Amino acid sequence: MKPAHEATSLAPLVRRFFLDRLVSQKNASSATIASYRDTFRLWLRFAGQRLGRPPTSLVLDDFDAPLILGFLDHLEQDRGNTSRSRNLRLAAIRSFAHYVAYEEPTAMPALQRILAIPTKRHPTRVLGFLSREEMQAVLESPDRSTWSGRRDRALLMTLYNTGGRISEALALNRTHVQLDRAPHVTFLGKGRKERTVPLWPETARTLKDWMGNSDTALTEMLFPNRRGGRLSRSGAAKRLAIAVQMASLPCPSLRGRQVSPHTIRHTTAMHLLQSGTDLAVIAIWLGHESPTTTHAYLEADLAMKERALAGIDPPHAGSLRYRPSDRLLAFLDGL
Repeated sequence: MKPAHEATSLAPLVRRFFLDRLVSQKNASSATIASYRDTFRLWLRFAGQRLGRPPTSLVLDDFDAPLILGFLDHLEQDRGNTSRSRNLRLAAIRSFAHYVAYEEPTAMPALQRILAIPTKRHPTRVLGFLSREEMQAVLESPDRSTWSGRRDRALLMTLYNTGGRISEALALNRTHVQLDRAPHVTFLGKGRKERTVPLWPETARTLKDWMGNSDTALTEMLFPNRRGGRLSRSGAAKRLAIAVQMASLPCPSLRGRQVSPHTIRHTTAMHLLQSGTDLAVIAIWLGHESPTTTHAYLEADLAMKERALAGIDPPHAGSLRYRPSDRLLAFLDGL
């Protein structure tokens, strides 16, 4: 038992949370650890400035609901983060609070107030995707006479063919690609789950030509950058922006469009759906853990809704206007 006056330092708890809980016990993915790390970097800096002490001197009593709520407000108001980003940071803090509750049961009342902080609801946007003509223009835009152009085309073809997340594609090594018989690529997705996705003949040929390039034949990574390291997400986004800008010349509908690597993932799913592929197959293809995630593509396909509406005869009944019979009901109707 600690003496009543002795405060529990926060730094050892944070270290054990990352090394013992996330790495040793949960074997969390590198992406999860990086996300939690970024959250604690932001929170510790905020807490240090708010309390006027360096992060290493913070104690467990400083980890309380008012400070966490102030941090969440700081993310939205000062850093301009969206509600989604706020909720992502809150999820990391909640995970740490659960761990601390196990390590320091006496702090449970304060931790329960942190765990009671709700996630913020946010509008769900309709998924954006490209038409087949737009996607084809983007795929054809990289200059295949250059090293970077051949790499960009191989990356874009892989993303569109597989519907993979950009993090999954950039993590690929040559050993993850099979081009001899039944060409396919193996991803290590969320939750360390492996999934295998078949490749179109055109994608297989593109990857074979790229992997046979003398400048990259000895590189383990499938999509390296110019310095021999792994291409970053920001680097891939910049290369995609260049491809979209070039593709907007033959395809004017791309002008002014914000196309991210995730847009290509949505595009793959929509094109599979429009071709008649079952939602369950699409979920497996994309590596979705929940079928409700895949159902969002049904919501986004306006053409399918229009076809469904065309098969229903419109009603011919006359319209009636509702009039409230009570002042209180009228007040509620006016809210």
